[in-house]
Amino acid sequence: MLRDVPGGGAGTEVLLHLRAGTGYRDGHWAVLAGHVEQGESVFEAAVREAAEEAGVHVAVDDLEALCTVHRTLRGGGPIEQRADFFLAARHWTGTPRVMEPDKAAEMAFYPLTALPEPGVPHERLVLDHLVTGSVPAVLTAGF
Repeated sequence: MLRDVPGGGAGTEVLLHLRAGTGYRDGHWAVLAGHVEQGESVFEAAVREAAEEAGVHVAVDDLEALCTVHRTLRGGGPIEQRADFFLAARHWTGTPRVMEPDKAAEMAFYPLTALPEPGVPHERLVLDHLVTGSVPAVLTAGF
């Protein structure tokens, strides 16, 4: 989720949560994310995850495709060969808040130019490109 900072000229902020209790990158700041479930599109999954993780409603038509990241963890086996779809929402209803306290310790908006550390590396790759205003259709990580 992205929002322009009120007051003009201050840039864009991204909603991040501090992962906790998941077993993957706990203690890292991350974008809202999840797995696509059987029978749903990547867009429907993003809508569901926004509701589950942040308690907000996002319309499919308000999602913007940003980038796909093809990533690997060398030696990590087949499950570590992934393609992540990055979608952005600039419009939603509700106030973002931690809905899964067993998976996230905090949630807040941060300026793209002043992100908290540590961050999930392949997600930071996309966020860094957002700062420049040039996000490629496909990025790779771990190769």
